[in-house]
Amino acid sequence: MTNQPAHPLPATPSASTRWNPWPVCIITFFTFAIIGCVSFVAFCTLHPSELVAEDYYEQEIRYQSQMDRVEMVRATGSLASIRYNADHKQITISIPGSDDSPQPTGKVDLYRPSAANLDQSIKLEIDAQGKQQIDATKLQPGLWKVKVTWSAGGKDYFLDQKVRI
Repeated sequence: MTNQPAHPLPATPSASTRWNPWPVCIITFFTFAIIGCVSFVAFCTLHPSELVAEDYYEQEIRYQSQMDRVEMVRATGSLASIRYNADHKQITISIPGSDDSPQPTGKVDLYRPSAANLDQSIKLEIDAQGKQQIDATKLQPGLWKVKVTWSAGGKDYFLDQKVRI
């Protein structure tokens, strides 16, 4: 008789034949990460950003001149104003002037944020007291932005105010 067991034991695999998933998982992770980065870069180059304008520098110069106009109004001591009188349904624009400066010239823009088709542009016509009355009875109720741009004495000014009619 031989010394063999009646039921042979299964062979235990040695450490060298056992499968280790970690190298495959690490390689798979980095492969997907690199593919994701390359795909994102390709997507970004194929879809240019709409936030950058072709005439960026010209727009910056115009913006700076607009800020200069606003600063000119502040320098007057905030004497210029836009007010709405709900009782008379009138928008009153007040622009300070002096006797030696010529009559200011400019325009008044009435913007309706919720409906661009209601926007209006009116010539600035200041009376002797430095005021202009705009009839608001024909304007739709709601929020309006009143923007006044004018020139007087060789200087440019800009004032805007939100008005609820």
